Amino acid sequence: MTRLTFSTLTAAAIAGTASLAAADIPSHPRNINFPEVEFEPPAATDYRTELNGIPVYLAPSSELPLVNISFTFRAGGHLDPSDKVGLSSLTGQLMQTGGTESLSPEQLDEELAFLAADVSVGIGGSIGTANLNTLTDNLDESFALFMDMVRSPGFDEARFEVLKNQTIESMRQRNDDGLQVLLREWDFLLYGVDSPDARRATLASVESITIDDMRAFHARTIQPGNMIIAVAGDFEPREMLGRLSSALEGWDRGSRMAKPAENTHEFEPGVYYIKKEQAQGQVLIGQRGLTRDDPDAVPVQVMNDILGGSGFTSRITNRVRTDEGLAYTAGSVFRNRVDTRGDFISYYFSKVPTVALAGRTVIEEIDRIRDQAVQTDELETVKGNIIETFPRRFESKAGILSTFVTDEWTGRDPDHWNTFRDRVGGVSPEDVQRVAREYLDPDNMAMLIVGPWDDIAVGNTASEPDPNRVVTMGDIKGGQAKEIPMRDPLTLELPEQN
Repeated sequence: MTRLTFSTLTAAAIAGTASLAAADIPSHPRNINFPEVEFEPPAATDYRTELNGIPVYLAPSSELPLVNISFTFRAGGHLDPSDKVGLSSLTGQLMQTGGTESLSPEQLDEELAFLAADVSVGIGGSIGTANLNTLTDNLDESFALFMDMVRSPGFDEARFEVLKNQTIESMRQRNDDGLQVLLREWDFLLYGVDSPDARRATLASVESITIDDMRAFHARTIQPGNMIIAVAGDFEPREMLGRLSSALEGWDRGSRMAKPAENTHEFEPGVYYIKKEQAQGQVLIGQRGLTRDDPDAVPVQVMNDILGGSGFTSRITNRVRTDEGLAYTAGSVFRNRVDTRGDFISYYFSKVPTVALAGRTVIEEIDRIRDQAVQTDELETVKGNIIETFPRRFESKAGILSTFVTDEWTGRDPDHWNTFRDRVGGVSPEDVQRVAREYLDPDNMAMLIVGPWDDIAVGNTASEPDPNRVVTMGDIKGGQAKEIPMRDPLTLELPEQN
C-alpha cells in the first residue's frame, strides 16, 4: 500500500501542471500569440473644467497619498526688456527661494520641510510654472504655504544678492564647456544674437535688474487671467474646486500675455568654427526647420527617425558610431517650435582628426535620404516604434494633464492625438523622400564646430592609410570656413579685431 504524503501529492500536482503547461507552450517564441492591446488616448474635455474663467484640469487618483498642483502662466524670456534679459528667470527663482511677505525665506523653507512638501517655480522661454507636491494628509497646510509663495512672494533682498552673485559666477564659467558654447553660438547663427529666441543674460542686464522690476513682472504675469491650473493625485474633485476657489478670492485678474513673435532672422549658410583647446570636436550641422503643427510635421518626424532620431536604429548613428567608429554620440533632431520655425540639427562629437570624415559621412546620409527612397522594412520599423510607444505620453495622470495644459496654451488641434497614429501609419516612402528634399538642403545648412581648429582643419591625413577615407575640412562645403571668436563670457561681445 502506497502512503500519500504531502510531498508526494505536491510532486504529482507539479508534474501534472508541468505536463499540461508543456502542451500549451509554443515550439518557438515567434509562435506566441498575444492579445491585441487597444488604446485610445484620453480626451481633454474629460479632465477640463473652468473656475471663474480659469481653465482647470483635474485627474483624481488614489494610487498614492500624494497631490500635485501645477499653476502655469504665459511668462517667459520673450517678455524680458532688451536691457534686462534674465528678468523672468530670476523672478521665478527668487519667488521660490525669497520667502513670502509674511514668512522669511528660512521660515518658509522650514515649514515646507516639516510638511515634506516640495515646491518649485521656473520661468522659461515662454511659459512659467509653479508646482506643489505634497502628502494628502498635509494638503491644506502645504497648499496655504504654496499660495502665499505664488501670490505674495517676499523677494528677500539678501537672497536676491546671493542669486545675482551665483548667476554672475555661472556666467564667468560659460566658456568652459564647449557644448554650451556650441549651443549658444548655434542659436545666435540661426535666430539672431538679439532675438528672444537666442539672447542670453549678460553682466550688465543682470546688474540692472531690481527687486521692483521683479515685483512688476510678477504682478503683470503671475495672475489668474494668465493662468491654467492642473491637479493630479489623491483628492476629491468637488473639494479641490472649492479649495482653489477660496485660494483665488481677491486676486486681481489681469490679461493674458502675448505669445512670442515669429522669428524672421535669415542666417547665412557655411562652415563656422570657434577655437577651443579640448580633446574632441563638437559639431552641429543644420538649418531652420518647421513649426510644430505644420502639416508635414508627422512625415518629418518619421523621416528624421530614419535619418538620425531613433538611436541605434537610425542611419547616422549606425554609420558614424557603429560602422565607422568616428563618434560615441551622433544623431539628428528637428526641434520644432510653436510660434516660429524651429531647426534641424545633426550632431556628433568626434576625436579631432576625424571631425572632417564624420562630417562628410553625415552629409552623405542626408543626401542619401533625399536621393533614394527608403526601404519598406526600415520605414515600417520606425513607424511601428512611434505608434507602439505612443501610449507612454499618457501613462500617468500628471503626464496626461501636462499634455493637455501644453496643448491649450499652444492652441493645438483638439483632434491631434486621436489621429496621430493613423497619420504616422499613413506615411509612405514617397512622403519621406518628399519632406527630406523639402526640409533638408545641405547647400543651405550651417556647420558649426567647437574645438582645436588648426588640428581639425587638416583632418586625418596623417593617420588614415585608406586614401578614400582621407578628408580635410577643405573638402567640406567648398572649403571655406569663418571663425567666430570666443565671446567675453560676461558681456557676450566679440573681441575687437586688429
